[in-house]
Parts: sequence; structure tokens; C-alpha cells
Amino acid sequence: MTPSKLISIIRARWSLVLLVVVLTTLTALGVSLSMQPKYVATASVLIDAKPDPISALIYPGLASPSYMNTQVDVIASDRVALRVVKDMKLTELPEVRQNWQAATNGEGTIEQWLAQGLKGNMEVKPSKESNVLMVTYKSPQPEAAAAFANAFVKAYVGTTLELRVDPARQYAGYFEQQSKAALDKLEVARSKLSAYEREHGILATDERMDIESSRLSELSSQLVAVQAVTAESNSRQGAAARGSENLPDVLANPVVSSLKGELSRSEARLQELSTRYGDNHPQVIEAKASVADLRTKMATEIRRVTGAVGVTNTINRQRESEIRAQLDEQRVKVVKLKEARDEAAGLIREVDSAQRGYDSIAARLTQTNLESQSTQSNVSTLTEATPPMRPASPRVGLNTALAFVAGLILAVGMALLLEMRDRKIRDADDVMALLQIPMLGVLPAPNKRPNKLLPTAERRLLGHAASRGAA
Repeated sequence: MTPSKLISIIRARWSLVLLVVVLTTLTALGVSLSMQPKYVATASVLIDAKPDPISALIYPGLASPSYMNTQVDVIASDRVALRVVKDMKLTELPEVRQNWQAATNGEGTIEQWLAQGLKGNMEVKPSKESNVLMVTYKSPQPEAAAAFANAFVKAYVGTTLELRVDPARQYAGYFEQQSKAALDKLEVARSKLSAYEREHGILATDERMDIESSRLSELSSQLVAVQAVTAESNSRQGAAARGSENLPDVLANPVVSSLKGELSRSEARLQELSTRYGDNHPQVIEAKASVADLRTKMATEIRRVTGAVGVTNTINRQRESEIRAQLDEQRVKVVKLKEARDEAAGLIREVDSAQRGYDSIAARLTQTNLESQSTQSNVSTLTEATPPMRPASPRVGLNTALAFVAGLILAVGMALLLEMRDRKIRDADDVMALLQIPMLGVLPAPNKRPNKLLPTAERRLLGHAASRGAA
């Protein structure tokens, strides 16, 4: 269908087109004017992605779409709506109770009924490029729209804080019980260690172990030295038993050496006197007595020296036995001290383990106590809603314009539909299409100026006829 044909159809049925357009526009205008105006107030909240100042944790998912969608669901939840009902004390209003009775006949709870109504007028939209949530509320009164939008934001902030604090309080109770159990375990471990130290006389295990080990090493060194001395004294005693005069101690004794010298001189004098005077001479007899006396003294001194060697050997062996006994005793003492130290070390490890466990639980308890007492969350009010100056709906001008366009489209459609059901001859093209013969010309109506919008076929035929007449 050409534009000229469409225009001819609209001109032919202009009354229908005008009627439909006027009725549609007036209907939309009337409906818009009769609708109750709705005011929309908007408040915004900011979700902070900075680390938690108490736990010092960074939540990388705070800015993710899933997290923001979760926050949208939280704002639109029954818990937040019920908190709005409670904060604004809506259940105490008599007219609200009357409306609830009329709407539900007393079925259900008024709080849930109010919460569902509030949720129907509230809308949450997350920002695309930031961590801001826009909370809008629709109401016939601008003040009510702003009040409810702010109430939803306030309830959301409080609910977010509760969702963070309530688990922390539960964990705080759990950690408090675990802390008491860990403290009891630590006290038991300390008591066992103290009792063991008192029982075994352990005050400074490592220091005492060093002292006793040093004593053991010292006794070992003494035993080695005494064994060497005893071996030497045994050798001297054996030599004394084989021949005391050649014993080094005897040879080194000054008394024996002096007596030997005197004996040699006395024997030489005796030999000289015997040669000169004979054996019965008084001087010879006196010299013999002197030699015999010196020999007796020397034998006595040699016996004393050799006896001293035996006594020294006996003393050395006794000393060796004593040191060996002390060494064995010290070795047993060190072994027992090592065993005690190992067992005490096990008890000390138990105490240290219990202490670390208690410290860890105590730190978690302190942290959860701080979190349970927190009054701040990562959500804060960015802007508060203010009463709007103009209603958001209905938009009379926009609705009227849309109704005019829709009415025009509907009118044209109805005109085309009627034209298809009852086809009329509107122009020369319709005549040629109906008769299937060429048209010679079109005569204009009397006293009527040529129409500039004359169809193309008519103008073409008229031009052809004019050219033939001129010929």
C-alpha cells in the first residue's frame, strides 16, 4: 500500500479516525487524572569494602555482584520489613488495625501483613559501578514516602549489624567454655609438673644436669689418674718384694744414702784396723760394732722405706676403690637425673602445649567479645530520603501523549480493517485495478481546484490526455 492510498483511506474515514483518537486520548487523560498520585522518595546506603578494624580481615567478595545481590535480598527480606514495622510502631495505630481486620478477618499476624504491604511499595536497585544501594519507597504522601525509605535504610543497617554481632555472641559463649576447659587443662599440667619437681628435687633441670655431668667427668678423670698412680705403686711394691735395696725409693732416700756412706767408711776403717791390729784388738772390735750398728740402722731404714711403698700402694688402691664407687654412684645419679629430666621435659611440653592452646582460645575469645560488642558495620547511610516535591505517578502529559499515539495507531488500523472488509474505489488506481483497462482521463469536480495531492496515476493520465489534445 502506497502512502497516497493510505492518506486517501484516512481522508475517507476521517471521522472514525478522529473519534478513536479523541476517545483514546480523553480516556487516558481521565484515567490519569483520576489515579491517586504516588510519591517516590529515595535513600542510599554505602557498603564499605575496607578491612574490618576489629578482625583486620579483608573480604574480597564485598564488591562482587553476588554480594551486592545478597544485600538487595537482605533489604527486601521479611526481617528488615518487620523491623520497620516495629521501629515505626505501626501496630499501635487504630486505623491500621482496622484495615488489617477488614483485609484478613483477623487471620495471621498484623506484623506480617504490614511487612508484606511495605515490601510491595519498596524497591532496591544496586549501582552498576559502585557499592551503593538505592532504596526507593512509593506512597500517596510525600512525607510518608521519605519516612519509610529512611526507615528501611535504618532497619537494614541495624539488621546487618545484628547479622554480624549475633554469630559473634554465639561464638563468644562457645570460646568462653573452651577457654575455661583449656585453663583447667593448663592448671592440671602445671600441678603435675610442680609435684614432679618437688618429688625429685628438680629446680633447674638443665643447670643441675650440667653440674652433675661435670662432676661425672671430673670423677672419671680422677679415676684415670689414680689408676695410673696405683699401677706405679704396684710396680714399686713388686720391685720391693724382689729386692728392697735396689728399690728406687730406697736408692733415692737420703737417710739410706747417708747410712750407706757411713757404712762404707766404717767398713774401710774396719778393714784397715783388722789388717793392722788383728781381730781381737779393741779398736777392731769397736769398729765391728759400729759397722754392725750402721747395717742395722740401714736395714731398719730400708724396711721403713719399703713399708711406706706398700702403705702408699694400699692407700692408692683404697683411693681408687673410693673414686670408682663415687664414679658409679655419680653415673647412676646422672642416669636418674636424665630420666627425670626427660620426664620433666615431657611435662613441660604438656604445660607449653596447654599454654599455647589457652592463649589461642583466649585471643579468639577476646576478638569475638570485641565483635559481639561492636556498634559499627560495613554499611552506612549515604543519603537520607527527603519528601519529593512532585508525584512520580501518574504522569499526565506522558500518558496523554502515549494515548494519542496509541489512539492514532488504533484508528489507522481500524480504518484499514474496515477498508479491507468493505473495499471502496478511492482513486484512479482502484478503477484501473478493478476494470483492467487503461484510463483515458479524469475529470475534476465542478468549481474545484486541482488537488496537489492527486494520485500519481491521475496526474500521469491527465498529462497524457493533455498532450494528445495538443497534438
